[in-house]
Amino acid sequence: MKTTTLYAFGLLALITACGDKGPDQPAVDAARPDPAPVVLERTASATGATVFFISPADGEAVSNPVKVIFGIEGMDVVAAGNNVPHSGHHHLLIDTDLPNLGLPIPKDDNHIHFGDGSTETEITLESGQHTLQMLLGDHLHMPHDPPLKSDPITIHVE
Repeated sequence: MKTTTLYAFGLLALITACGDKGPDQPAVDAARPDPAPVVLERTASATGATVFFISPADGEAVSNPVKVIFGIEGMDVVAAGNNVPHSGHHHLLIDTDLPNLGLPIPKDDNHIHFGDGSTETEITLESGQHTLQMLLGDHLHMPHDPPLKSDPITIHVE
């Protein structure tokens, strides 16, 4: 299992530099040694497992709402929080690159979480060209090792 190390002192320094120490955060003391790093472990994916789009197809012209159907082979889909071997839940990336694979998958307008175990959804997108990509997350929203990601597809919303 691979791990990613985050340096808490560096993150605290960044937060402090931005002017938001938080209610109980002390000012950063540059003379203090770095505290112990936080280690986030990544869950192993099953050998040969894949995620892919069943719908829409790459290059397809679609209209709103866009029905997106997720496919998976070699692993199971379970709700977030359920630590079951060789399982995870889908995340839909819209018009963005893959996030840092050593951190939990962000949750925003470009990173849609399906922590309830959904395997399809309907989304509304502005007219024009959009890219979609899938990324499976484990029980803690971390990408697996190796990551289970689809090839990106491009759709045109009319």
